[in-house]
Amino acid sequence: MARAPFDTPEGLFHFADPEPDPAPVAPSRPAAVTETWSHPRGGARPGETVLITGIAGGQGRLIARRLANTFDLVGVDRHPWEGHPPGLRVLTVDIRKRKFEDVFRTERPTAVVHLAFIRHFRLGEELRHEINVLGTKRVLEYAIAHGVKRVVLLSSSYVYGAFPDNPYYMDEDSPLNVSRNYAEVRDLSEVDTLATAFLWRHPEVATTVLRPVSTLGYYVHSSMGRYLRQRYVPTIMGFNPMMQFIHEEDVAEAVALALQTGTHGVFNLTGPGAVPLKVAIHEAGGTAVPFPEPVARAVFSRLFRWGLYPTPPGAINFLKYPCTLDGRRFQQATGFAPLFSLEDVFASVRR
Repeated sequence: MARAPFDTPEGLFHFADPEPDPAPVAPSRPAAVTETWSHPRGGARPGETVLITGIAGGQGRLIARRLANTFDLVGVDRHPWEGHPPGLRVLTVDIRKRKFEDVFRTERPTAVVHLAFIRHFRLGEELRHEINVLGTKRVLEYAIAHGVKRVVLLSSSYVYGAFPDNPYYMDEDSPLNVSRNYAEVRDLSEVDTLATAFLWRHPEVATTVLRPVSTLGYYVHSSMGRYLRQRYVPTIMGFNPMMQFIHEEDVAEAVALALQTGTHGVFNLTGPGAVPLKVAIHEAGGTAVPFPEPVARAVFSRLFRWGLYPTPPGAINFLKYPCTLDGRRFQQATGFAPLFSLEDVFASVRR
């Protein structure tokens, strides 16, 4: 179904439908893997205790507010959340420390929403790996040791990588190739792999791995958000890939649906459509500035090393090639439909 176009300097662009042709596609894995979308335990019941890691971040706060009226919430974060809603228990705890297991012992959560990841590059690679990979390993170990029944983990669409031969649109069975040309985010791929292995190793736990496309909003400080908020936005000369975006509030809604419906499996999470990169830049209020790729890689590599640019040169591949996802599996499993249009999404980062 065509959607209303944006009027851009390059002409009228219609949003690409977020799904491929609806004809059935043969699964590339056994049916037991691709069709396990719900868990025998069912969804979480009102009043259950839900532990949210990384609760003080922008996405954590939105998810907490979305769940607060349904569940008994407790959150942990390395950073305090001053002025959190009354009745919400927020503990300043590092998930890498032994004290974190005490939270499971004392609060006895029946569900965990794991968001405690470092997605920026201001910290060193070793510390980022410790928090993301080793921290996730501890979360999953404690979940099993203390009888948690449900786990929702927020991964990323970036784990697929951006390559010239990527299909439109990739489903959940596509390989996780990002480390081939973007080694700086291989820890996110490791986290996703850990969670997926946990899902099949512990079928007694209703586990959901969500892979959202680029998340934009007023509170979430994503790499793509920082990129689009620039006045002059660097692009790669000769490239204008299709890109997908989702509003931060829709991500919070998806997490709530995963808990409430008892999903079990790996799910792509897509928003209201796809547009060319330069349309996204224009609608966010910026001006695209094309660079020849050799110049861009050399300049951005130096600026990143000097701490003057927020993303490493490996991110350039996402400005050249598509990484668009098929989100039908989660839609069919939960009835999810994005509430925010692309106009809303871009308005949230517009200058």
